[in-house]
Amino acid sequence: MRNVGVLPPWLVLDQLLHSWLIEDVGRGDHTTQSLICVDVKEGQAKWIAKAPGVIAGLPVAARVFQLLNAKVCFEAIIPEGEGCEPGQTIAEINGSLDALLMGERVALNLAMRLSGIATLTRKYTELIADLPAKLVDTRKTTPGLRLLEKYATQVGGAINHRMGLDDAVMIKDNHIAAAGGIREAIARIRKQIPYPLTIEVETESLEQVKEALQHGADIIMLDNMPLDMMREAVHMIRLENERIKIEASGNITLDTIRAVAQTGVDYISSSAPITQSKWLDLSMKIS
Repeated sequence: MRNVGVLPPWLVLDQLLHSWLIEDVGRGDHTTQSLICVDVKEGQAKWIAKAPGVIAGLPVAARVFQLLNAKVCFEAIIPEGEGCEPGQTIAEINGSLDALLMGERVALNLAMRLSGIATLTRKYTELIADLPAKLVDTRKTTPGLRLLEKYATQVGGAINHRMGLDDAVMIKDNHIAAAGGIREAIARIRKQIPYPLTIEVETESLEQVKEALQHGADIIMLDNMPLDMMREAVHMIRLENERIKIEASGNITLDTIRAVAQTGVDYISSSAPITQSKWLDLSMKIS
């Protein structure tokens, strides 16, 4: 199954790509510029997969090269979201050799990182594909890479959770402690937030679930609950209000995600597809 994520506009991403190119190129690529110092030669390159996985990030990689030289042609042989096998050519690039050489590392690093996330995300989503529950990501992302890492989870088949603190209200354990309880937290926040922000409450016990229900939470998270307690909490919430969305979270693994989905929750949030993914090994060969 192929999933295609939605990238933010280049107006946003170009700032990031520029900064990463500047970090790598610095005051100049002495190796490339010394070799190609008179005539800018044209070249061809192929990207080769060295391990099986799901491809993600090729449009971003293409943009890296094109920021160095707008005439570079980057052709994806394996579409975004499709699987690859070792030895397969996943992209072909034509353009000035200096752009290919200077952009190689930044472009490959991004594609390998994002493909690794998409690959592990796909493994998670395939385990619950026949169930109503959906996998969502978290804010446990690499600073500076959040937009792209969350894009990669989309390519892998997950749904994005909030992108930042301004997207929605999530009242977690420390917020509850700071406010003096769930009731107090919901009441104070409800008065301040703009329409149509929703309020999600993290709960760790059935008593907290009852309190969140009583005081009008829009979404209830069941955090680190044993499966029996989670099933009971789902039943309790459904009886009270079928429109409330239920999210399960905490120590979600490939071994446990299906059992969690079978409790009847709507969403399962996990940081693992991002924090525990391994880069997909790719290489570039110039001919």
